[in-house]
Amino acid sequence: MSFEVLGGLLLPFLGTTLGAGCVFFMKKGMHPTVQRILTGFAAGVMVAASVWSLIIPALEQSESLEKWSFIPAVVGFWLGILMLLALDRLIPHMHMNRQCEGPHCKLQKSTMLVFAVALHNLPEGMAVGVVFAGWLAGNAEMSLAGAMILALGIAIQNFPEGAIISMPLASEGVSKKRAFVYGVLSGIVEPLGALITILAADFFTPILPYCLSLAAGAMFYVVVEELIPEMSEGEHSNIGTIAFSVGFTLMMILDVALG
Repeated sequence: MSFEVLGGLLLPFLGTTLGAGCVFFMKKGMHPTVQRILTGFAAGVMVAASVWSLIIPALEQSESLEKWSFIPAVVGFWLGILMLLALDRLIPHMHMNRQCEGPHCKLQKSTMLVFAVALHNLPEGMAVGVVFAGWLAGNAEMSLAGAMILALGIAIQNFPEGAIISMPLASEGVSKKRAFVYGVLSGIVEPLGALITILAADFFTPILPYCLSLAAGAMFYVVVEELIPEMSEGEHSNIGTIAFSVGFTLMMILDVALG
């Protein structure tokens, strides 16, 4: 595996790790406004990455189907939605985490947060792996630059996500070192998922349009189900909307200008 591919696979994980490291600079609890900004920004980046790096390439690769070229994108998108819906039913949901209070719940809350975010990071890792697999297979629609831009965009999105994991845990009494470890653990699934996808490239490459849109659908589910409600909570919800727009614009610029 080349250095470029290895670096691309680890880039999103680096974003999560750096975000989790913010806990060491935290003096007090995480302000709700800061969390709202970070969540909105992450949501905007994920939506832009889903559209420009996943759905549009899926449509372009299906042009041979002519007027039916939308079918792989639609089918894959809904498979991603249904996959995350099923997993959310099977694994304790992040919303349950907010209902548990008191010292006896700290371990439970930490564990559920890590599982929930790791679950949501899986499609992001798959997305990076699918694009790199397409480039390695010589797909004309996939480029190394495009794969790196997607990895960079997800890394940018993962920075606030890592902070959203570690900083609230520290404010609830978990030690900063342990909160940092929890944040890092939530991101490990991304390079692992990407690596598995690349190793199984012979399987994924023929159905690449479906895989790209599946990852997009899963990411959309995370945004609508988790991030948008969180960024809209409490007063001044427009701050989250502005942060969403900034994240969306940044990722769009990166993808179009550099991809």
